Amino acid sequence: MEQRLSLVTLGVRDLARARAFYEALGWETGAAPGDDVVFFQAGGMILALWSREELAADSGVEDGGGWGGVTMAHNVRSSEEVDRVMAEAEAAGARIARPAGTTFWGGYSGAFVDLDGHPWEIAHNPHWTLGPDGTVALGS
Repeated sequence: MEQRLSLVTLGVRDLARARAFYEALGWETGAAPGDDVVFFQAGGMILALWSREELAADSGVEDGGGWGGVTMAHNVRSSEEVDRVMAEAEAAGARIARPAGTTFWGGYSGAFVDLDGHPWEIAHNPHWTLGPDGTVALGS
């Protein structure tokens, strides 16, 4: 297996509502309004939104309804960009779980929770390189 991630699918309770939330953040999709799955190109990978019930069945797991032990992260180029993205998320209806601030690892980050309870960290890590296309690379 190659060391890469191609797709993350978020199980959502209301697909139209979840789609509207991500579109309010400026994300674009080619999905038709009635599609069962909504795909967003996210740099070199894809983020998908799908019925939580359908995703659990397809994945062969029981849905306990709680947090699944996964947090997505979106790295940006500056502390100011962290603040801007956090404000966009809050305006789109997200709950701010951790206001943006200086971190113990020397960066700046905050966290929000989307409408279906999926946590996102928005971070500026001065130790990593963020390419023009948003590709992130670990520091040496």
